[in-house]
Amino acid sequence: MDPGLGGVMGERRHLINLAYRLLGSLADAEDVVQETYVRWYALSREQQEAIESAGAWLTRVAGRICLDVLGSARVRRERYVGEWLPEPLPDRGEWGEGRLGGAVVDPADRVTLDESLNMAFLVVLESMTPAERVAFVLHDVFRYSFAEVGEIVGRSAAACRQLASSARRRVRAARVAAVPVARQARVVREFRRAWEAQDIEALVGLLAPEASAVGDGGGVVSAALRPVVGARAIASYVVEIARQVPELVVVERVVNGRPGLVALRDGVTVVVMAFEVDGDRVWRIWGVRNPEKLRSWAGVSQG
Repeated sequence: MDPGLGGVMGERRHLINLAYRLLGSLADAEDVVQETYVRWYALSREQQEAIESAGAWLTRVAGRICLDVLGSARVRRERYVGEWLPEPLPDRGEWGEGRLGGAVVDPADRVTLDESLNMAFLVVLESMTPAERVAFVLHDVFRYSFAEVGEIVGRSAAACRQLASSARRRVRAARVAAVPVARQARVVREFRRAWEAQDIEALVGLLAPEASAVGDGGGVVSAALRPVVGARAIASYVVEIARQVPELVVVERVVNGRPGLVALRDGVTVVVMAFEVDGDRVWRIWGVRNPEKLRSWAGVSQG
């Protein structure tokens, strides 16, 4: 076996972590990583041996591919039926891991790897330009220097610093106060119970007056084409779902590192819901119904 194979393949988890945060899609991330390795093994042995750091080379190539994918993805999402949401991830320890060493950066107001997985953060990333997103994620999340980011984005270190600064302002504007996980879990559990009981008033009490709920069916399954806004409108909407599908089973699961809900019908996952909780109220709900985005939830049990 090639003695360097283990080290090269050992970068796969890091590359998947990076590509998922850049693209918001596990399927696309896996495609990017596969293409990255195809390009590595297309090099001659002499070319590979001349590369000082295989990990750095793989990251640069994966970052550039992601930049290209993001550009084409914006066009695809303009044609997407209804709202587009990032692909939700189940609770897997590896998604919180990543390579943090390397560059020396200013630690002030940096995003942690755990924070960079939650749905609210990923939705904010969707509002950025491809270059902003790549510069911000690589520098603020994965701690690469702006010089290294510049090699990937094809811009100067100063330009990448400006891109990350612009992206950082978007994140700050959208960020809500941190809520302890135990409190988030309690609010989500109360929401589940009120939903199962079809108790509209209880649901209204758990939702912020200006709350919004976004569904993603991708035109494959039914979902609200536009955000549902307002506590009572959301409560009425989810209760109507419960009435129309009485056999729906709702279980509590970790979704992108935060307490969430998964709804199953006949043992099959039909919706994954992520929440943003501020204080004791739910402010944002993201419900992914597109079955193409629920493949990693196939093994969810009702227990």
